[in-house]
Amino acid sequence: MKAKQVIFLIAAIIIADQALKFYIKLNFYAGEEHRIIGNWFKLHFVENEGMAWGWKFGGGFGKIALTLFRLVAVIWGSFLLKDFIKKQYHRGFIICAALIYAGALGNLIDSLFYGLIFDNSIPYVTQVATLFPKGGGYAGLFHGKVVDMLYFPIIQNAHYPSWVPFVGGDEFEFFRPVFNLADASISTGVIVLLLFQNKLMQKKEQLQHHTIETNTVVNDKTQIF
Repeated sequence: MKAKQVIFLIAAIIIADQALKFYIKLNFYAGEEHRIIGNWFKLHFVENEGMAWGWKFGGGFGKIALTLFRLVAVIWGSFLLKDFIKKQYHRGFIICAALIYAGALGNLIDSLFYGLIFDNSIPYVTQVATLFPKGGGYAGLFHGKVVDMLYFPIIQNAHYPSWVPFVGGDEFEFFRPVFNLADASISTGVIVLLLFQNKLMQKKEQLQHHTIETNTVVNDKTQIF
């Protein structure tokens, strides 16, 4: 797979992710929700200071640590991707790596810059944020909140059976987390890698070696050394 193709894929994901986040941030108030398809696909605006899927990590210090980790991971990932392309890893493996990289970069942009360029979105107050507010953003560098909006509550108003330990009788909903395109990109890359790792984690030379062995014709004239 060529470097230009990988760059195009990453750029497409970043543009789509950031365009949707900008649209939500500038047109939705925090907590606002709109149905897209029935009751199972909605746009629901939330912001989180933590990891993908809304998981949190250790308050203010944890936020800085997480942003720095993302920054280091993206820088390191740049060199890894370059190495994967140079060594001609399986096309599918490079695509998965690019998906993970693009997702990490997409959320890193939020963490680095959104606090500087947007004002605060107050939950359930019908006032949307503005871009480059006169009074400055809601936070400094490294303290931006990640914008999430994709919500798929496929199963709603259900309850765990009473015999289930600890949560018996409690309300059950699937799928509860609200996420963004960057989260989806990371998850897709990781899941595909886990499911097909034996096939994808090979270099081009290994694939050619297997092909040569498979395509060898054995007959009476074949010499064995």
